[in-house]
Amino acid sequence: MAIDLESLRVLSAVVAEGSFAKAAEKLNKTQSAVSYQIQKLEQRLGTDLFDRSAYRAELTPVGERILAEGERLLHQARHVSALVDQFSAGWEPRLELVVDGMMPGEEMLGVLKEMVELNIPTHIQLRVEYLGGVQQRFEQDNAELMLALEYEPDNQLLVHALHPVETVLVVSAEHELADMRNITLDTLQQHVELTVHDSSYNKAYGGWQTFGGERVFYLSDFRAKLEAIAIGLGYGWMPLDKICQQLNGGQLKELDYQGGSRHLYTPVLVRRRDRPLGRAGQWLSDQLLERFG
Repeated sequence: MAIDLESLRVLSAVVAEGSFAKAAEKLNKTQSAVSYQIQKLEQRLGTDLFDRSAYRAELTPVGERILAEGERLLHQARHVSALVDQFSAGWEPRLELVVDGMMPGEEMLGVLKEMVELNIPTHIQLRVEYLGGVQQRFEQDNAELMLALEYEPDNQLLVHALHPVETVLVVSAEHELADMRNITLDTLQQHVELTVHDSSYNKAYGGWQTFGGERVFYLSDFRAKLEAIAIGLGYGWMPLDKICQQLNGGQLKELDYQGGSRHLYTPVLVRRRDRPLGRAGQWLSDQLLERFG
């Protein structure tokens, strides 16, 4: 049984205004038109919505329930109407961004928070992958944007280099390596190395950034890696922004490695050349370039 929204609007107005006459005035209708709309709704439902035995018509229990559900539907209808207006103004319904987990998380969340504060209607899907898994997810999901450390060049991609991400070779202050000086590669290889595994299916960069020792533990993300380093399980590279507090507090130590204990990586923001970004995508791209570029 179909119930039109106009009948629900009239019902809501009658209750809010307290009478058919005032509802008619508010809706810019005649009183007879309002009365007819309510009667038609009652006939369709097969029950009375108002108790007309008193001087002032009051809702029946059924009427109260119909009004409550009707208000919910009217609210949803207004929301849908607002979305249609926003999408007509160029906001796309959906946008997917794939990010390498080495990127500064606080900055990324700050961009998304600003989108919420601006009431941008686009549904954002943020996916975090590692190394080759970033581009693989970007292609598999046909995503609009990716922030990657490693990618396969393609003339169908537009690429913007971003500000370098600094990584530091660290270990727990309690680890045997912490107080050693002028550490050689041979010495490093005698200890457990901790790294984050490439999340691509074919593990395209599976041995990326490792020292070639016999004991390499692959972890799922940098949070797990930091926890493993903190308890003294082994050593590993960490993005500087993720460990500033622990380095300053002395819980972690930067290794005095002969080959260098700091390394810079230049991430890139990538979008598709053949697919123009919508309004949200362009806004997000501009913000990422501003914050990371």
